[in-house]
Amino acid sequence: MTEPVARLVLTVAGAYLLAGVLFGIPFAWRGAGALEPVAREGTLGFRLLILPGAVTLWPLLAMRWWRAGR
Repeated sequence: MTEPVARLVLTVAGAYLLAGVLFGIPFAWRGAGALEPVAREGTLGFRLLILPGAVTLWPLLAMRWWRAGR
């Protein structure tokens, strides 16, 4: 792999991670409750546990959260 390709891969991965963090925090605190009513009663520990998954799976969760709000 050449250096420009490696830089591009790292830039895309960094952008995906940044978007995931920007989405994941509000999702863990509000969006999870919109998708699953039981999650509304979740504790801080629960929200911290779902945060890595929300950061990783943010496109799927964003679509589901958007559909739930309609």
